[in-house]
Amino acid sequence: MDISKAPNLRKLQLSRTYFLTGFAFLPFVWAINVCWFFEEAFRKPPYPEQKQIKRYVIYSAIGTLIWTIVLISWIIIFQTNRAAWGATADYMSFIIPLGSA
Repeated sequence: MDISKAPNLRKLQLSRTYFLTGFAFLPFVWAINVCWFFEEAFRKPPYPEQKQIKRYVIYSAIGTLIWTIVLISWIIIFQTNRAAWGATADYMSFIIPLGSA
């Protein structure tokens, strides 16, 4: 999708939609919002809707960063404690590895 051809109001609506969609536990949408609208928010000459787009891009980047930290933390905790948690960890797993570390 080429957003450079879209009018500024449509860019604002699209950025806002992606930002709000990220709250549905979809942090990947926030990452897309940052990638697509970073140039519009920070490198283009100023226009009226740019301030709001910049706000959505910054908040999306913060949300993506927080989700990344939480996800990595959970992966580390789960992988290091899976064997110690026994059956509880097995109930949380889709693939149950054989043996223990």
